[in-house]
Amino acid sequence: MTQPPITLLMADDHPIFRHGIEAILSLEDDMTLLGSANSGEQAVAMYRELRPDVVLMDLQMPGMGGLRAIREITEEFPNAKVIVLTTYQGDMQISNALKAGAASYLIKSTLRCDLIFAIRQVHEGGRPIPVDVAKVIQEHTGDDALSAREIEVLGHVALGFSNKRIANQMGISAETVKSHMKSILAKMKARDRAEAVVTALRRGIIEE
Repeated sequence: MTQPPITLLMADDHPIFRHGIEAILSLEDDMTLLGSANSGEQAVAMYRELRPDVVLMDLQMPGMGGLRAIREITEEFPNAKVIVLTTYQGDMQISNALKAGAASYLIKSTLRCDLIFAIRQVHEGGRPIPVDVAKVIQEHTGDDALSAREIEVLGHVALGFSNKRIANQMGISAETVKSHMKSILAKMKARDRAEAVVTALRRGIIEE
């Protein structure tokens, strides 16, 4: 008996990329793309309506981002299978997506054959993680994580705020801000504020 095709939903706000994925999927006899969303909100709504077997989800989209969309879908539908397909390669972005419920994490430069393999594996209940993605995670295993407060401070630093302005924004003293910054630099092995911000952006600890 012929198995029904794997049904998919794609969420990405770049039309050219969506068209490229549509072309790739159209070549596979065992896959059918049910629809494409250009925002997290639309992805959640379309999932409720279409109930696809697998979702291909970008992280950075207007309005609701992919991470929140993954959480909303997997909380409402615990058996939902989501593959992140994005340009972001930071270890925190990867970790947060997997914690939110993603079954796999692929970079958009992934080869066509690897994408198709991942879709089939996830559909069968697997959680394939490419070697390059696993390596990124492994590089920071054991690192001291920043606290929520430290991430908030670093976010203000990324905006160019002085310690005094950060203190006013957060309702704490300038000395407390200095203490947070000292801890941030030590945990991130950064020489100064600028290096800490660049590293945090690269790793996905804070967003632009």
